[in-house]
Order: sequence, then structure tokens, then C-alpha cells
Amino acid sequence: MTHHPRDDQAEGLRQMFAHTRARFVPVVSNPHVAFGGVMLERLCTAFAERGAHVLVVDAGERAGEYSEMALIELGQCIERLSAQVSFLPARGLPVRFIDATGSSRGFLRSAAEASPRSDVVLVHASAAELFRMFAPPQNGAAPASGDGEVPIVFADDRPASVTHAYGGVKLLAQRAGLFVFDVLLGAAPQSPRADRIVAKLSSCADSFFGGVLRNAARIDPAGDATEPPSAALRRIAAARLDRAAASVPPLSHRPVGAYADLATS
Repeated sequence: MTHHPRDDQAEGLRQMFAHTRARFVPVVSNPHVAFGGVMLERLCTAFAERGAHVLVVDAGERAGEYSEMALIELGQCIERLSAQVSFLPARGLPVRFIDATGSSRGFLRSAAEASPRSDVVLVHASAAELFRMFAPPQNGAAPASGDGEVPIVFADDRPASVTHAYGGVKLLAQRAGLFVFDVLLGAAPQSPRADRIVAKLSSCADSFFGGVLRNAARIDPAGDATEPPSAALRRIAAARLDRAAASVPPLSHRPVGAYADLATS
């Protein structure tokens, strides 16, 4: 039976992390989003609702710098925020694990080993950092990602954040082979631009580099952090834990009105 190079690379990534149960979720940080912390918190709530323990690795532009202890005993730097959520401030840390090929995949392995009870590792970092962590080995074949490694992109309803989000998606598609992505959009329920922003991100990604927007959810920055996740946010979490949930049609291939759930998320 002939195997496609993409399938072979995906299998290689699965074997690389076979020793850990964690699912790695790349989350594209966005310095133009004012409430990125709220969006991370809501993501954690959605995963925790499904019984998962979440480790948030925050290496974003606004994250706290890593402690030098992290290079000696990474587990000592992980903070337990609740029964189901742990946190690692890691700005500048992934590059300290970079190897001779320019990859920092070893950092993911170290983070998972430092938090063995974690089911999900949310890796919040710039697209350039995520590329070094999630791109497959360079062996001449087309790049591919392993199961669950669909980036979640942060944006809000201001132009600078949307431009930055699009740039991040394009970089990961062209340099890491991560063509499918989800969007978390920070916007008030009455925002008149939210639906148009999601539609524009979807159409531009499809037209200019073959990107596919799979799911989108709105996060109200002023919402109650303890309220249950929206149906759209639940789908984004489920897609990382449930193979069936990951097979829903992308937004760009759904009928008119498919963004209606975003307006009420």
C-alpha cells in the first residue's frame, strides 16, 4: 500500500510525542488584542468542561518572562491555577530549546513531561515561535501536521488585530503546512463587524494561500468568566479531543447563514 508523504510525516509527529498523552494546541498570539488573557481563560473553561486538565504555556508577546529555573527544572516553574488548569510563563523560553535544524519541538516534549497530568497543552505564542515548534522535520516532503495541531488564531474587531491574525495564519500555512485554522474573535455581542471579519479571514485565506477556516467563536471581553462556554467554543475544544467533532465541514464550505452561531456566542 502506498503512503502519501503527508501521512508519513503526520505519523512521525505522533510517534515523536507518543510517550505523552497531551494534545498540543498551537494558539497564535496577537499583541493587538487587548483581552488575550480572557480568551485563553475561556478556552481553558471549554476544555475543563470536557474533563481535561490544561497546561497553558504562555510565550506570547505580552507574557511574563521565563525563570532561569526553567532551564534546570521546568516543572518547578509551572503554577497550578485550579484543579484543572496549570500555567507556565514562557516568553523567550522556546528558543532556548532550539536545535541545529532550527526546530524547538524539544520544548513541547519538555513541557509535557513537566506536567504529566495534562491532557491539553495550549501553546500561546507568535506565529514565528509556533512555526519552530510545530513544523515537521525537513525531509523534502510536503509539510503536514499531526492530529489536533490546528492553530487557534486570536483577533478582535479592530483592523490592526485582523491584519496581524491574517499574517500569522499565512506564515503557518506557508512555512509549517498548517493550512486549517480556527478563530477566536474578541468582540462585544453588538459588534457590527464581527461576522464580516470572520467571513473576510476565511475568504482571504482560501483565495491567497489555500487556507481553510474550520470554526469560529466570539468571546465577549466583558462577559462572565464563569458562564458556560458557547456552542461555537465547545466545538473548537471538542475538535481537539474528539475525532468526530474535528470532521465538521469548514465554515467556508457551509451554507449561507452558517455564521449565525458566531453572533450569539
